[in-house]
Amino acid sequence: MKSDKIKKGISRAPHRGLLYATGVSKEGMKRPFIGIASSFSDLVPGHTGMRELERQIEKGIHSAGGQAFIFGVPAICDGIAMGHDGMKYSLPSRDLIADCVESVAAAQQLDGIVLLSNCDKITPGMILAALRLNIPAVMVTAGPMLDGCSKGEKLTMIKGSFEAIGKLHAGEITEERLYELEEQACPSAGSCQGLYTANTMACLTEIMGLSLPYCATASAVSALKKRIAFESGMAVMEAVKKDVKPRDLITRDSIRNAIIMDLALGGSTNSLLHLLAIANAAETDITLKDFDELSFKIPQIIKLDPSASATMTDLNNAGSIPGAIKTIFEKTPEFKNTKNVLNMSIKEIAKQAWVDEKVIKPFDNPITSNPGLGVLKGNLAPEGAVIKISGVDESVFEFIGEANPFESEEEAMKAIEDNKVKAGDVVVIRYEGPRGGPGMREMLAPTSLIVGKGLGKSVALITDGRFSGGTRGLCIGHICPEAAQGGLLALVKKGDKIKIDINKRSIELLVDEEELKKRKTELKPFELKEKSGYLVRYAKTVQSANLGAITG
Repeated sequence: MKSDKIKKGISRAPHRGLLYATGVSKEGMKRPFIGIASSFSDLVPGHTGMRELERQIEKGIHSAGGQAFIFGVPAICDGIAMGHDGMKYSLPSRDLIADCVESVAAAQQLDGIVLLSNCDKITPGMILAALRLNIPAVMVTAGPMLDGCSKGEKLTMIKGSFEAIGKLHAGEITEERLYELEEQACPSAGSCQGLYTANTMACLTEIMGLSLPYCATASAVSALKKRIAFESGMAVMEAVKKDVKPRDLITRDSIRNAIIMDLALGGSTNSLLHLLAIANAAETDITLKDFDELSFKIPQIIKLDPSASATMTDLNNAGSIPGAIKTIFEKTPEFKNTKNVLNMSIKEIAKQAWVDEKVIKPFDNPITSNPGLGVLKGNLAPEGAVIKISGVDESVFEFIGEANPFESEEEAMKAIEDNKVKAGDVVVIRYEGPRGGPGMREMLAPTSLIVGKGLGKSVALITDGRFSGGTRGLCIGHICPEAAQGGLLALVKKGDKIKIDINKRSIELLVDEEELKKRKTELKPFELKEKSGYLVRYAKTVQSANLGAITG
């Protein structure tokens, strides 16, 4: 066992003494040491219910003959960090979390690990750590919250708060009604109800085989989630016994399976960043070309909030991710028969699954032949940009508008609130990329305000920042290269024409080359916005979004 390095031999008497001090018994000292990396936090609604799940995982580990140790990992709630400079820390926290998990597990010589996660950056951060460590690992995503309801109106966090603000500004609801909605929008612990980044990554983790079937959609407050947590504790012990490691599961095939499911679900655009980073950690050749290639082959078979009224609860009741696997697996040769941590194959999972076709549409009769996500290219984004096609009305798949540029999210928000953004505008928010932000903030607040004001079909928003999975409308993010790296986005001026064509996957600034050369000579060198602290270190090491915004 790896843990023998800290517990066997005469020279390890001091180490055993310290371990006995933690309460480990002589019998426990003989068992495999299994870490439970818990991101419990009173600050994050997706994580407040984790104390009970910790106990269930611990029971599973001990029942299967292991010795469990719980240790803490930081967690940020993107919803609470949204719309202010706190969001600069969200994406960088992914790499911080990976470093924390790696450091503890490697220093303490753990034999295996259960990763207890839920929200946006925590899940991919933990997967990065698991791949670096490459010790037997199982992920438990804590699950979505219950749907909200107020006066018969079904609510989610986005519709009951962010978009409700736009409705208030548009005069559609009163301030009193806004307060009613916000109080009922998030009625329990768990990740937000729609297919935002947290739930997207939970689904993709299950596809890649690191979590157990039905884990992604089981409610955070359900007995099913508790049982899955217990079974995950048992599963990690079996993985230790059989020496099944993350790099055995997360391969080129399983990551491409995750991309296929992402396209079929219409998941968060953030998933591209995270899957690219995961592929890098797994030393697997996956690029934006894989997303682009598959996007023309995979239709969308599921449509959830914020693009529809169905939520994760509905997906769970309709067959969950195994139901989606059953729908896709035999219909495309691209979907490979990989295995999960229980040694169950995709084929076995599909065979045992049940599907409600009212929610999970047949592959041959999808919601739309368009995929959930798309990669756009053009002179504005020669290295790629990302759009959530499932959130865009088909009437604006071809859009030409006038640029209305802003140097930060705050500037754009004020202009939208003050009615200085009008139909036909292309709102340009730049210097919000991985380096320029720094931290590549999500633009959920401005996009929700645009939709809430009734401009969702008449205003586009493009940025080198990124979007929440809760974003809908004609919103294009991850524009590469970013403005801070001299990308063309930095040269856009008010009134410039910008053409977006989703069908052709293109985004073009309609300004002649001579004028662009002139503007480039006038462009001032970019200076880091932050002068000290973690974000400075991050900005100096982070790479472009088309590489997954990896560091180092």
